[in-house]
Amino acid sequence: MAISLKGDKIISNVPTTKNKALRINLNTDIYGTFAEIGAGQETARNFFRSGAASGTIAKAMSAYDKDFSDAIYGTEEDNRYVTQPRLKKMLGHEIDLMEDRLSRQKHPDKLFFSYANTVTTIDFAKKFKGHGWVGIRFQLDPLEDYNEIVLHLRFKETDARLQQETLGILGVNLIYGAFYLNDNPKDLVKSFYDNLNNDQLEIDMINFSGPRFMYVDNRLMSLQLLKNGMTNAVMFGPDGNNLLPAQVLYKKNILTLRGSFRPVTMVNMDMFEKSKQLFLAEKKVEEHKTKVIFEITLSNLTSEGKINERDFLDRAELLCSLGQNVMITNFQQYFKLVEYFSEFTKERMALAMGAQNLVQIFDEKYYRNLSGGILEAFGKLFYKDLKVYMYPSHDPVTGEYITSDNLIVHPRMKELYKFFKHNGKLVDIDVTNKEILDIFSRTVLKMIVKGEEGWEEMLPEGISEIIKQKRLFGYSRPRIKNKR
Repeated sequence: MAISLKGDKIISNVPTTKNKALRINLNTDIYGTFAEIGAGQETARNFFRSGAASGTIAKAMSAYDKDFSDAIYGTEEDNRYVTQPRLKKMLGHEIDLMEDRLSRQKHPDKLFFSYANTVTTIDFAKKFKGHGWVGIRFQLDPLEDYNEIVLHLRFKETDARLQQETLGILGVNLIYGAFYLNDNPKDLVKSFYDNLNNDQLEIDMINFSGPRFMYVDNRLMSLQLLKNGMTNAVMFGPDGNNLLPAQVLYKKNILTLRGSFRPVTMVNMDMFEKSKQLFLAEKKVEEHKTKVIFEITLSNLTSEGKINERDFLDRAELLCSLGQNVMITNFQQYFKLVEYFSEFTKERMALAMGAQNLVQIFDEKYYRNLSGGILEAFGKLFYKDLKVYMYPSHDPVTGEYITSDNLIVHPRMKELYKFFKHNGKLVDIDVTNKEILDIFSRTVLKMIVKGEEGWEEMLPEGISEIIKQKRLFGYSRPRIKNKR
């Protein structure tokens, strides 16, 4: 055993890709198939090269030709191949073949698995770097139903051969994690980057399902991707399952509302309803092509020094109950968020925000890291087909209502502000019930925590009942005072 010296630092001992593959190969019960489309047989190759693969690999195949692939897995409605439905068909088809062709009486202890990926690497012109779907369906007990892990990746490398090698390492990490790290999904997610780094690929969606993952909240797994620096934005729908932003937002009109939503208040929902009306009234916006997103920044979730996962899930619970799509991003500056959306759509976009947020957009200190300063940021922000819907605020001292007409920005920014306002980039949201302008999430949260009365009226209909029923945001029933 090696000697430990005073002053030694503890370092994690990550197994090599070869050792991971070898451990699986040496297990007499793990047995399955590899189906890889579009980027070669890189995952299977790692298992073959590590040795002792005959007891692990039932079949390795690459239905690369589209006609041959269709003959095996069927066709997709959209005629696309690098999609989640395609991956699901591959996993299901290969597991069914395993069950049909191998007798459980002869192999009572075998743990069957099916690994699959459908991937496109960088194109010849190096314009599109490539992306893909990777997944595994597997057993941890022969008498149990199958578990499943599905993820989406985007390549960052600019060489097809390197991308293939990266995919092969990721595949080994996924299979190894499925069998040996399934008791701790957070560590499992983190292990995807073993022997890899953030400059090689981005993982922007993941979903767990099956009997061993019944306790896993996929929204929390999305948060792990952000915390680990694996992506800059994750998205989940009203059902709590993670969504792929590129798929949901592709060629869509996008309306975004940023906030803490801690909890969601009448102001938030009024801003949502009014801004949506304005957005749908735009000439270039069609309702069936419109997506509304409630966005929370990672910095907002770490406002207390570290991420409070319970607090995050409480916010998500309420927004999902309202039927909203929620996005968590690492984009503190709005122009970065708009740039991100522009990767998926060229259609009109809009940001709905309060007066104070708009003042911050015109504050130069937030753009000191840019070589072009605030002008560079505004060029990226408003060069796109974008509009800003401003929600008014109420000054409790003067009693004045702040709109775009009397909003005060820094003197050096006045002319820039006028330019965007007079060019129709900035639109006021008309509020009929001005009493709600004095409602703030932080005030409601304090009242909930302290057990004060009256906070229920500040929230949308039905939200207070959910908070009470599920004990969200530290809610506890008010104690009934003993009467003497």
